[in-house]
Amino acid sequence: MLQRFILSTIAMFPVFLILRKRIPRDTKTLEKLLLLCSINAFGVTATNTGLVGESSGIGAVLTYTQPLFVFCLAIPFLNEKLKMAKLAGTAVGFVGVVLLFLGSIGSLTLASSMLMIFGAFLWAVTIIYYKRFLSHVDSFVTNFFQWAFGIIPLAALNLYSGGFFFPQEATYLWMVLYTAIGSACIGWTIWLFLLRKEDATVVSSSSFIVPLVALFFGWLLLGENMTIESILGSALVLLGVFLVNRKSHKRHE
Repeated sequence: MLQRFILSTIAMFPVFLILRKRIPRDTKTLEKLLLLCSINAFGVTATNTGLVGESSGIGAVLTYTQPLFVFCLAIPFLNEKLKMAKLAGTAVGFVGVVLLFLGSIGSLTLASSMLMIFGAFLWAVTIIYYKRFLSHVDSFVTNFFQWAFGIIPLAALNLYSGGFFFPQEATYLWMVLYTAIGSACIGWTIWLFLLRKEDATVVSSSSFIVPLVALFFGWLLLGENMTIESILGSALVLLGVFLVNRKSHKRHE
């Protein structure tokens, strides 16, 4: 995980230098950015540590409890209105994710499951925190801070747990590069940009589409089976995202 943070920072650094004038100058904003970095680092660590002890199915389901947490937190902290369409859409989307991975869900491991739920909760906290306190900061700059300063707590954790380790296998290196550049650099910058423009509940519920896309490409490229449960789950995910977004669009008309 530390490797991902380091490579993401290196990849983003040239662009960060170009955008350095957009860095906040006031101390309070910088303090809030650093707090966001810490929450994100511990959230990602908790999620990935929990994944080690769980099946991919359970991992996906527990990770995508995040929109449920966002829905609950957005009402008191962002003053988003409690709308039945959003509530129904979030619930339906989550049920869809459960069905997508129903075939690969095994027995739960309490410690790993709790870590993943905690990681999903911290992910939701970063969404709410950014939306409320840091949405005025440039999305790319925020993302750079998020990965760059996240190195500090992760490095300390690595030292405490036994030092640094970087596997040399080519497959592992490609995986880290992909997650660092594709997910961390590009994906998270787009994610933060969308959070600036739209309700937190709407953006977070759209993340239900991620496991749906993974399922589709698994079928297309890897020849994985498409079961009745996965088809029904896909339909529920799309229905849930539609329900959450439909009311939001009406509000802007």
